[in-house]
Amino acid sequence: MKIAIDGPAGAGKSTVARKLAQQLGFVYIDTGAMYRALTWKVLQNKIDPENVEALYELANNIRIHFEYHSGQQKILCDGEDLTAAIRLPEVSALVSTVASHPAIRKIMVKQQQEMARNVSVVMDGRDIGECVLPDAEYKFYLTANIEERTHRRAAELSDSGFTIDYETISQEIIQRDKSDSEREVGSLKILAESIVIDSSNLTIEQVLQKMLAIIQGE
Repeated sequence: MKIAIDGPAGAGKSTVARKLAQQLGFVYIDTGAMYRALTWKVLQNKIDPENVEALYELANNIRIHFEYHSGQQKILCDGEDLTAAIRLPEVSALVSTVASHPAIRKIMVKQQQEMARNVSVVMDGRDIGECVLPDAEYKFYLTANIEERTHRRAAELSDSGFTIDYETISQEIIQRDKSDSEREVGSLKILAESIVIDSSNLTIEQVLQKMLAIIQGE
């Protein structure tokens, strides 16, 4: 079975997707983390994020994969654990630009589809239902209002030890929404078959139970 969860930044997709996969015994694939890992490599190699040729060569020559350690999912790139590094503010500021290039998305989508080929998966991102898993049995669109998404992102950064400014975070999320919605390929959108869940006033557990009820036909 394939389950797609799309939605904007800060809607809680990754947390819900991870818990849903655990409940169902499926493999969880965080596509956003894959683009973040690529972006981290772009920064480390001082590559111009608008240089599509250089980005394409980098994306074709790095190995991104997930591993589980003590029940926690880790993302590795060329053998290096980037789980914490990909959440750095400088990565967040650049990832949408890196992910906007059609040639890059083509490479990443192919990798994501390979990961989902022979296992049941829960996959979250921006274009999972449309581009990565168009044959998914369930396509969820998880959203929340900008205030709640700003609060969640600020809490995430604060827990990681970063100094936070709500207005800056809010503007970054608004800009990310605009960039994700307007890109040429793999844009963020609600599909005709999307099951929309607004998590603004829901806990993670409540969102999880809603999804499980739909999947299990309750």
